[in-house]
Amino acid sequence: MIEIRDYIESTVSISDADWKLFASKLKTRTFKKRERILNVGETEHYISFIASGIARFLIPHEDEEKDVTFGFCFENEFISAYDSFLTQEPSLYALEALTDLTIWSVSYTDLQEVYEHTEVGNLIGRLSSERLFLIKSKREQSLLNETAEQRYVNLFTERPNLIKDIPLKYIASYIGVTAQALSRIRKRIS
Repeated sequence: MIEIRDYIESTVSISDADWKLFASKLKTRTFKKRERILNVGETEHYISFIASGIARFLIPHEDEEKDVTFGFCFENEFISAYDSFLTQEPSLYALEALTDLTIWSVSYTDLQEVYEHTEVGNLIGRLSSERLFLIKSKREQSLLNETAEQRYVNLFTERPNLIKDIPLKYIASYIGVTAQALSRIRKRIS
């Protein structure tokens, strides 16, 4: 739980009283590798902070090979189907643990209480929403402005540990190519 406080305090100081209230609302949740955190059609009730592990955002299909991976979240990052969280309406995509995953979660209702009763509550919400927005924005810009090869190189420049932790089929889907095209890209840049 200290990781969350450190993350928040990298931007702003949080009083012990505010931290105590916020921390009292956090709930530990664990997921096994490949376990769904949220399914399509379910409403997102949490904003979470990854204590350990990796998760992915996906649009599932009947044929699992056609699932579309459109995002990853890592240790010490926030994760949520944020549009569903904000509207409290069913999600159009799923969240899945790529590795065993431990997260600290605050519910929608509890977060509203934190907003109302702490000096930095709104800042905590803003930090998590900004992080989730930046992930989405960066992904969109990447798809519009970069080649698949550039997206692959950038992904590993920013996240060198990906190659050992994430199956290549998910990386291929994330950069918008087939597994065969990713294989050709990897051969060209080796």
